[in-house]
Amino acid sequence: MIVSTLQLTILLTAILYSSVGHGGASGYLAAMVLFGLDPEVMRPAALVMNIGVSSLVLLRMSRTGTFDWGLFRPIAIGSIPAAALGGALHLDAEVYRDVMGGLLILAACLMFLRARADEYTVPVRSGAALAVGAVLGLVSGLTGVGGGIYLSPLLLFLHWTDMRGSVVLAAMFIWVNSLAGLLGYMGASAAMPEGMLPMLLAAMGGALVGSELAARRLAPAGLRRLLGVVLLIAGGHSLLA
Repeated sequence: MIVSTLQLTILLTAILYSSVGHGGASGYLAAMVLFGLDPEVMRPAALVMNIGVSSLVLLRMSRTGTFDWGLFRPIAIGSIPAAALGGALHLDAEVYRDVMGGLLILAACLMFLRARADEYTVPVRSGAALAVGAVLGLVSGLTGVGGGIYLSPLLLFLHWTDMRGSVVLAAMFIWVNSLAGLLGYMGASAAMPEGMLPMLLAAMGGALVGSELAARRLAPAGLRRLLGVVLLIAGGHSLLA
């Protein structure tokens, strides 16, 4: 089987993202934007790859920390139906590219920010957690971005959990919302687009390497800055396309 440049890009992207505990949808979308894929392929492909990669990240990271079900529950209750709704909605191709461009640039900015590592946490209000979940869930289903790249820094900024807890929570958030978004998409579409299997295999191969790096805490901060540059380029490309 001939490996395409897109597959190699996705494999490397999956290594980088899973090494910092994320599913990688924003990176896969950035790659697909740069390679000129149709928006009708991009969203379901990103969701499928997110499910596979976040599953591996969860498997590895679940052994390194305690999962906070009390915090995750209200976030998930708000996000899952919103993600399913977003997956069922259809965006015009031009609107989708503009939305994606803005989200990729926002994700890039978050990559350049230094993560907070404060030790203390504060009680979480269920209403606030529900609202956060609903907004990120809708974005996830509508665009294919899993939302973990936004949830992690938000959890730390609000002092809802610590660094390790944010990684595991984000991975689970990505998994449930990507699955809900994909089910919503499939319910509103006649069939899944073709050509996704090679991309999924590339993403899973990268995740096998990256999730091991995450579990061993070997991912350097420089990876985040590298990802930020890639996302900025893809975001600008999407807005100007």
